[in-house]
Amino acid sequence: MTSTRISGDRVWDWLIRFITSETFIYVVKRILQALLTLLLASALSFFIMKLSPGNYVDTLRQNPKISPERITELIKQFGLDKPWIEQYWLWLGRIVTKGDFGTSFVYQRSVASLLWERIPATLILAIASLVITWAIAIPLGIVAAVKQNKATDRILQVISYTGQGFPSFITVLFLLIFAQFTTPLFPVGGMTSIDHADLSWFGKILDLGWHMILPTIALSITSFAGLQRIMRGELLDVLRQDYIQTARAKGLPENRVIYVHALRNAINPLITLLGFELAGLLGGAFIAEQFFNWPGLGRLTLQAVIAKDQYLVMASLVMSAVLLNIGNLMADLLLKVADPRIRLDT
Repeated sequence: MTSTRISGDRVWDWLIRFITSETFIYVVKRILQALLTLLLASALSFFIMKLSPGNYVDTLRQNPKISPERITELIKQFGLDKPWIEQYWLWLGRIVTKGDFGTSFVYQRSVASLLWERIPATLILAIASLVITWAIAIPLGIVAAVKQNKATDRILQVISYTGQGFPSFITVLFLLIFAQFTTPLFPVGGMTSIDHADLSWFGKILDLGWHMILPTIALSITSFAGLQRIMRGELLDVLRQDYIQTARAKGLPENRVIYVHALRNAINPLITLLGFELAGLLGGAFIAEQFFNWPGLGRLTLQAVIAKDQYLVMASLVMSAVLLNIGNLMADLLLKVADPRIRLDT
């Protein structure tokens, strides 16, 4: 009985310390800020959609096969006969009370089900691009800093400037031309092959990875070029600091000076950029998904904007804002883990 009470007291003490900790308070604060951001993002996207000329029903009126009675029925079904403000608050109320984002005009399906189908495809592409970008750009940035003003550094700078100078859509077009010349080596349509369902689990992973090669490269090139330059600049700044010179004067091996003392401090600003990197990749996914026929959130949003699918556009933009807030929060928490001296703003 006594041991059970002691165990319960320990759990209660740990829970109190956790709730009152700096990290927990910071996370709660960021979540509250994110909710306000999502509210503003949803309102902005709604009124932009309404201010643009025409709507989904206007396109249906041009179809002689659809009767005026059916048009009137659709207007009432989607609540388009109500004032703008009332439409927005009804939509927002359904989200808060029922988790219902409405019904897609085009697909005649729940918007939530469409989003859950597409979000994994976009996240897979963005995360793969993020991993590849960091795995290549960080080591090359370190090499460029260590070999400053030498041939290796100059070559890497040329590669970096070239990568940043190409817009995403130009990069995608070059990759499509490359795929055409190397067909059928690199597929450009969809994220799986026709016989995907008949493959083993390992075969399915290989098939998905095979289809991801070109879209991932398209997303990674610009990010890689910028990240490499930032890594080079940050490491050069740290290597000029007095404590690095002191470490060298004490006779520490150069590898230890660079990879233990200098790199640990140079990497912090890059971790801060992690959230923005994720947001940039999600934005760039719109172009890559459209050109490579990748069934992700970006392509779905673009199609919804063209079709004036009001509720689908709003929900897609809100979901993009959710992913952006998650990415920024993860970056802040990783920065705290990497450098315990940093205090989170509470």
